[in-house]
Amino acid sequence: MLSKSCGLVGAAVLAACLATPLSPAAADPGPQAAPPSPAPPAMVDAMQRDLGLTEEQARTRLANEERAATTQSALSGQLSADSYGGAWLNQDASRLVVATTDPAETAEIESQGAQPVVVERTLAQLDGIMAQLDQAPRRAKSQAALWYVDVTSNKVAVQAPTVQAAEALAKAAGVDMNAVTVSATAERPTPFMDIIGGSPYYIGSSRCSIGFAVTRGTTPGFVTAGHCGRAGSRTTNPTGTFQGSSFPGNDYAWVATPGHTPRPYVRGAGGALVTVRGSTQAVVGSSICRSGSTTGWRCGTVQQHNASVTYPQGTVSGLTRTTVCAQPGDSGGSFISGSQAQGVTSGGSGNCTTGGTTYHQPVNEILSVYGLRLTTG
Repeated sequence: MLSKSCGLVGAAVLAACLATPLSPAAADPGPQAAPPSPAPPAMVDAMQRDLGLTEEQARTRLANEERAATTQSALSGQLSADSYGGAWLNQDASRLVVATTDPAETAEIESQGAQPVVVERTLAQLDGIMAQLDQAPRRAKSQAALWYVDVTSNKVAVQAPTVQAAEALAKAAGVDMNAVTVSATAERPTPFMDIIGGSPYYIGSSRCSIGFAVTRGTTPGFVTAGHCGRAGSRTTNPTGTFQGSSFPGNDYAWVATPGHTPRPYVRGAGGALVTVRGSTQAVVGSSICRSGSTTGWRCGTVQQHNASVTYPQGTVSGLTRTTVCAQPGDSGGSFISGSQAQGVTSGGSGNCTTGGTTYHQPVNEILSVYGLRLTTG
């Protein structure tokens, strides 16, 4: 079972609750454990604004999330692929929950300071259901809005404008209906590309946002969203050329910018620079922030990994779903959690006035596909 949430309590009690370590082991990690990385001030400020936290709560949450990512990485390698069911943080990020189908593995999970939960399906089985949905007939997918692996429910969620449309996709894919949840949603994801000029870079008269600085060999450049341009498309400010692009199916691209200098930074609140130190994937439930050329620096939390979204142009798979808001022109911009690069903005629904949902293409896949090296500080 999940750990009990802090609930609605007074500010002093909530601060103490959020300060609760992930486990006794996490509280006393031993001389070999590295201390948490310093919390970027720009991220702390934005978390206070967008998540309603105090400065102390934001810093505590970031420290907990960093420890959780390390623990998740270790356990996902130690546990059998035939039993591992995924991991997530509880609501206040004070507890890492790790799922397994094998009750015999609960002791090992507890020994790492995480809370075990026994589930029916492995993460590999859930990913297999996602693959079936991704391969469903195009007509069925076009009627749905999105689908994703929901590790917290141990099922795959399918959402569409109507429940009937969601059910139609699941049935067309031939998946086990007991392993999916279907629901109606008002989400209508669209790529965040603004055809009216702006900054920081242009493709003709269109504007998108730089994701992260990268190099391929000695060639500098940056990663961004695939829907922003096709291979061979030229960019200005900075000048460059799309070397590779994939959309739909994926939503990633990289642009070579000879003569420019790659820097290990993301623009934070007020233009402050947040240093990129790596690209370890954040755990579901972690806080995450986005930088884009339209709405600047915005924060939220990671809802799910491995989501498939149907845009008007087609379906994109393998995205991460977040509560961060975004608007046209933010496409391609960076998602970062703590100091770890997460991905580039793909699309979503809503806006930064009323709130919304935004999806990003994980950066590690882009680096791997194109043989790129992330520029880090």
